[in-house]
Amino acid sequence: MTLRGYCKAMALSAALVSSALPPMRAEAQSSAPPPVRIVVDGNAPAHPFPHFWEQMLGSGRAILSLRASYRRDLRKVKRVTDFRLVRFHGIFDRGVGLYTVDSKGRPHYNFTYVDQIYDGLLRQGVRPFVELSFMPPEMASRQQRMGFWYAPVVAPPKRWKLWRALIDRFAQHLVARYGIDEVSRWYFEVWNEPNGSFWGGDPHQATYFHLYDVTARALKSVSPRLRVGGPSTAQAAWVTAFIRHCATHHVPVDFVSTHVYGDDSAENVFHRHETISRRNMVIRAVQKVHREVVASPLPALPIIFSEFNATYTGTEIDVTDSPYIGPWLANTIRACDGLVHLMSYWTFSDVFEEGGVPRSPFHGGFGLIAAGGIPKASFNDFKLLHLLGNERLAQSSDSVLVTRRADGTLAIAVWNYARPGPGGATKTYQLDLRNVPGAHRAYIWRVDRDHGSALTAWEAMGEPRFPTFEQHRILLQAARLPSPDIETLAAADPRLTLRLRPHALALVELVH
Repeated sequence: MTLRGYCKAMALSAALVSSALPPMRAEAQSSAPPPVRIVVDGNAPAHPFPHFWEQMLGSGRAILSLRASYRRDLRKVKRVTDFRLVRFHGIFDRGVGLYTVDSKGRPHYNFTYVDQIYDGLLRQGVRPFVELSFMPPEMASRQQRMGFWYAPVVAPPKRWKLWRALIDRFAQHLVARYGIDEVSRWYFEVWNEPNGSFWGGDPHQATYFHLYDVTARALKSVSPRLRVGGPSTAQAAWVTAFIRHCATHHVPVDFVSTHVYGDDSAENVFHRHETISRRNMVIRAVQKVHREVVASPLPALPIIFSEFNATYTGTEIDVTDSPYIGPWLANTIRACDGLVHLMSYWTFSDVFEEGGVPRSPFHGGFGLIAAGGIPKASFNDFKLLHLLGNERLAQSSDSVLVTRRADGTLAIAVWNYARPGPGGATKTYQLDLRNVPGAHRAYIWRVDRDHGSALTAWEAMGEPRFPTFEQHRILLQAARLPSPDIETLAAADPRLTLRLRPHALALVELVH
């Protein structure tokens, strides 16, 4: 593209974004909330801050990983995050073709697509977090199916020895192909959300525990170095009972995994009538599971939330497709630091078909990247949060994360949380900098409706379900994270003032 063409495209994109916004009204000084004053002290107590929220991400089912669009989106996310592990359903589903039987009922194992799936991930520097699911149709005791568009079979096996043989052959093949040093760095998670409609055993818990026992022992018989865990439940359930079962019956377990979403109910997660906001639900659930593990017979087990997001519906445009995710995610990271080993955002891409083929680029899908490879505001939010350091400095505010990188640079996330949708107030944040010698310039990135959100441009276009090539090009332009603002700091009394709209996330680098 020529410089003139680029400038014309940027001007058109800006016009579209501007036309989607309501006219700004002058705010009366008396009605504006007072500035939020935050002291950033470079000498504050600090602790290690591993990036537990960006090392693992979820995705659509296994077979989708063979698509060019899936791999394109994975590369995009990998470039801007510390993405090391990916989790998906359905490695045993019929479309992958691993398990079939001949006319006499004899099993046949075909690893052609399994190898292509895992080879493709490893070539891009991402390892599998292997969810062992679902039941091969030819092995199932009945054709009981989950209500996803692709209808996986969720019944127990017709004979447990068939399932054990499948796990044994699967693990042996992986070790033979990739080597135990590689595969021992993977995780093997037994099933998905067995406390709900994903598992057809009756009663759910007892039959799942048997499934887990058979699976874990089969894996460890191949190599004790293979990591296995569960119960992979929805709504942070069964953790205490699961650990007690493993400890009592000496069943191998290397980690605890479970799921929670921001709009889960207190009745389902905590078994009591209480109103818990979307802002706090994931935090409260992580705290609950942490307490349960610490109080268990195996208190050192790593805790992995192998699915989490602000909503489980996959239909809320104002949540997952909008800048709302930035402050919600930053606040979740702030409060869950130190309580969890890994948290896996569900998902990295809208190449995803649980509810069917996406019907428009923005439909409330879980992914960081919309259909057509269009990065969402959440993609840019992850990009900003990746810039945080590996050491966190103590700070009492619930709207800031203060971190330090290995080279001494301070990287600070500041956000204005508001409920999804319109509303909320613009807020002013004053950062008073103490004991930050040599810092004389601040680089300020931000994501909000006007910065790094293609949703705004899409709405201005009239929300086309199937954008034209030209519209698609404009959406990609609007999705780009703008260059940072640069401010010079006063030497004597350094301070920085940020004015953030509702749902805005800002990342500040203090540069020497």
